[in-house]
Amino acid sequence: MDILLIILGAICLLVGLAGSILPALPGPPLSYAGLLLLHFTHRVQFSAGELIVYGIVVLLTLVLDYLIPVWGVKLWKGTAWGSWGCLIGTLGGLFIFPPWGILMGPLVGAIIGELIGGKGMASSLRAGFGAFAGFLLSTVLKVGVCLWFIFCFIRALL
Repeated sequence: MDILLIILGAICLLVGLAGSILPALPGPPLSYAGLLLLHFTHRVQFSAGELIVYGIVVLLTLVLDYLIPVWGVKLWKGTAWGSWGCLIGTLGGLFIFPPWGILMGPLVGAIIGELIGGKGMASSLRAGFGAFAGFLLSTVLKVGVCLWFIFCFIRALL
């Protein structure tokens, strides 16, 4: 049974890593599930503290995945219109136009939000670029968390 759990855990980790880039899969939660599967073997036991910290990291990553693009809008001098547009575009892109919607949703949402707010095209494009840069940063964060979980998995097995 341990071998089956280890194999399933490794699959979850790899699918989670792919899910950090592909919008249809929740990357860090899947990777965390891989660590939990390893924990339930007789071979490896993570401490309760480790599992709680890993769980908190996953929750923070999920929240930051939506907030970082909004912060990108603000960093690139966007207004509240652009921030709201970014958030709405992210959620709309996720559910309405997958998989490309999650990539383009923050950008298009921020641009449309800024245009509705009365900004010019140049200012709107700058805010959209901030949203897109924030989206890329959040993707890097998710990949980093999944890679860390893969490292923890391998280290625990060795």
